[in-house]
Amino acid sequence: MLRSFIPAIALLVCLPLSAFAHKVWLLPSQTVLSGAEPLVTVDAAVSNDLFYFNHFPLRLTNLVVTAPDGSTVEAENQATLRYRSVFDVPLKQEGTYRIAVNNHGLFGSWEENGERRRWRGTPETFATEVPADAKNLQVSESVGRVETFVTNGAPTEKVFDTDGKGIELVPVTHPNDLYAGEKGTFRFLVDGKPMAGLKVEVIQGGTRYRDAQEEVHVTTNAQGEFTVEWKEPGMYWLETSAQDSNTQIPQAQNRRLSYAATVEVLPQ
Repeated sequence: MLRSFIPAIALLVCLPLSAFAHKVWLLPSQTVLSGAEPLVTVDAAVSNDLFYFNHFPLRLTNLVVTAPDGSTVEAENQATLRYRSVFDVPLKQEGTYRIAVNNHGLFGSWEENGERRRWRGTPETFATEVPADAKNLQVSESVGRVETFVTNGAPTEKVFDTDGKGIELVPVTHPNDLYAGEKGTFRFLVDGKPMAGLKVEVIQGGTRYRDAQEEVHVTTNAQGEFTVEWKEPGMYWLETSAQDSNTQIPQAQNRRLSYAATVEVLPQ
């Protein structure tokens, strides 16, 4: 579909997260739990402060909840409000769940009848919605992941299977086994391969009540790994981004990759 402009929310969920001050996140009500019928409620938002609803809701169009056995779980009670989206996830299986919003889109612009036309869509719709003879065509591909992890009972590993697309997190330390005073190590892959040199930013929630972000910056090593020392318990947000020319379609000049996750650090 042609667009005379690109809505701000589309940009927020698809552009590299370091390109603007707003933060994109999923926040579960808790990350480690057990019981006869455990359930978590998840907030999803784009905000100025972590983790407060003061800008845009995160759209749930591409929400995927993966159960411990690799199957897909339907999120319940989904609603998009003025400043946040919200949904429930029943945890009927024991083990670790991945809750993610995965976005894969294209942004294009070209000249038509003396005016600049703009378009956004998917690789599948590109051929039918963008003129084959578009003049001065500029196309950018975007692959973004926003996710969090929740465990019912003992942690499991199945949900960390990768698909080789964009930036993916592979835990060395399980994200639901993080404790204050200890260190956590994770590995980032790009298109299925360890990626060295990725700049990772880690910020504890509650920034609204601090004079500074107090962010921690680390860089992935040759194995794509980075380590964070958790000084205090709480919810933390980590993000990274990259840009390259490894696009799916030949018309795209560049590809923008982004990743963000929320993890909980528990007290000892």
